[in-house]
Amino acid sequence: MAADLSQIVKAYDVRGVVPDQWDEKLAELFGAAFVRITDATAIVVGHDMRPSSPGLSRAFALGATAQGADVTEIGLCSTDQLYYASGALNLPGAMFTASHNPAEYNGIKLCRAGAAPVGRDTGLADIRRLAEEWSASGAPEPAATTGTISRRDTLDDYAAHLRGLVDLTAIRPLKVVVDAGNGMGGHTVPTVLAGLPLEVVPMYFELDGTFPNHEANPLDPANLVDLQTRVRAEGADIGLAFDGDADRCFVVDEHGDPVSPSAITALVASRELARNGGSGTIIHNLITSWSVPEVVKEHGGTPVRTRVGHSFIKQEMATTGAIFGGEHSAHYYFKDFWNADTGMLAALHVLAALGGQDGPLSALVSSYDRYAGSGEINSTVADQADRLAAIKAAYGDRDGITLDELDGLTVTAKDWWFNVRPSNTEPLLRLNAEARTRSAMEQVRDEVLGIIRA
Repeated sequence: MAADLSQIVKAYDVRGVVPDQWDEKLAELFGAAFVRITDATAIVVGHDMRPSSPGLSRAFALGATAQGADVTEIGLCSTDQLYYASGALNLPGAMFTASHNPAEYNGIKLCRAGAAPVGRDTGLADIRRLAEEWSASGAPEPAATTGTISRRDTLDDYAAHLRGLVDLTAIRPLKVVVDAGNGMGGHTVPTVLAGLPLEVVPMYFELDGTFPNHEANPLDPANLVDLQTRVRAEGADIGLAFDGDADRCFVVDEHGDPVSPSAITALVASRELARNGGSGTIIHNLITSWSVPEVVKEHGGTPVRTRVGHSFIKQEMATTGAIFGGEHSAHYYFKDFWNADTGMLAALHVLAALGGQDGPLSALVSSYDRYAGSGEINSTVADQADRLAAIKAAYGDRDGITLDELDGLTVTAKDWWFNVRPSNTEPLLRLNAEARTRSAMEQVRDEVLGIIRA
C-alpha cells in the first residue's frame, strides 16, 4: 500500500515527525525521486544538528546515487550555507532541517541549481507522487552506473562570500550577544564574524538538536527573553538571535527591545540601494510595515508588494531583477545570494550600519520604524471563509477605505491598515494591523478580532 505523504510534503518543503511520519527508507526514496524529477547528474546535500539528520541525509544521498547522480556532502551547515553551495557549485541541493520545529521533527528543503526553490508547483508534488508510488512497489530501477559520494567543506567559502558583500573592516568596536539556540548559528557565526572588530558574547552555541535551553524559534517572544536579559547585563550594543537552521536572524537593540523585521528590511534596503547606485527594485510582502515602501522610495528605489511566502518573494525577485527582498518573518533575500534568503547577510548589514556611526541601535532604527504594529495574531476559527466574508461586509461600504485580496483580505484607510490571511495548514486566521498611533492600532485590532472571534 502506498504511503500517504500529504501530511509531510508541504507547499515549500518536507516536514514531519521522525520516525512516526517518515524515516530513512522514505528519505532514500525522496533522494531517488529528486534526481528523477530534476534530471540532475550531480547534487549537493547538507544537514543540521538534529539527531536524525545525518542518517536521513545519507539515506537521501544513497537514493540519489542509485539513480546515477554524484553527491557532494557538505555535512553540518546552515540552510543558507546549503544555498551558497548550490549557487557556487551550480548544483541542485537538499538541506535536512526542520528549522524552528521541535526536536522530534525533521524535513528537507530542496532547490535546483543556483538555489532556485523547489515547491509544490515547481517539482515537489511530482517528487511526492514518485515517492508514494515507490513506497508501494519497492525501490525504483537503479541507473546503469551508480553515482559517487564525496565530501566538501564549504564553511570558509560561504563566510568569505558573505563578507565580500559587506565591508565591516572600518566599523567601530561593538559588543554583540548572539543566541544560536543550540542551532546552526553556533556553527556558522564563529567563522563569519572571526577577525572583525567585534566582541562576540556567545549563547547556546553548542550544537544540540534536542534544544535544551529554549526552542530555536525567535519569532516567539518567549525565546528572546534570555538574549534580551544578557544584552542588558552585558551592556552590549546589539543582540542577534538565529533560528534552528540559522537562515533567519532577529535583532534586539541595546535596551534588549526587539527591532521589527520591517525596520531591518527598510535599513538593509537603504544600504543595498546605496550599493547599487541609488536605484533598484525592493520586494516586500503585504504585511510588512508602511515604513518599508516609504524608505525604499526615499532612497531612489522601486518597492514591489507580494504575497507572503518565500516562493512568491523569490519568483518576484527573479522576474523583476530585484536587488533585495524582506519579510515580516525575518527572511531576507539578496540578488547577490542567488535571490535566496540569508539572515547572516542581513545581520552583517545591521552590524555595518551600527558600527559605521556613533549612535545606539535604537536611534539608528527609529527612522525605519515609523508606525505602531500589532504583530501577527492567530485565531482559531470554525469557518475561515465565513469570517473573512464578515470582515469584508463590515468594512466594504465605509468611505475612504480600500479592499484588496492579493493574499487574504487587506483593508486600508488613511491612518491604518490590516490584513487577515487564512492558514493553509490549520483552522486559523492570521491578523496583522498597523496604524499611525498605538491607540489607533489597538482600536482597529480589537475591532477586527471581535469579528474574527464572534
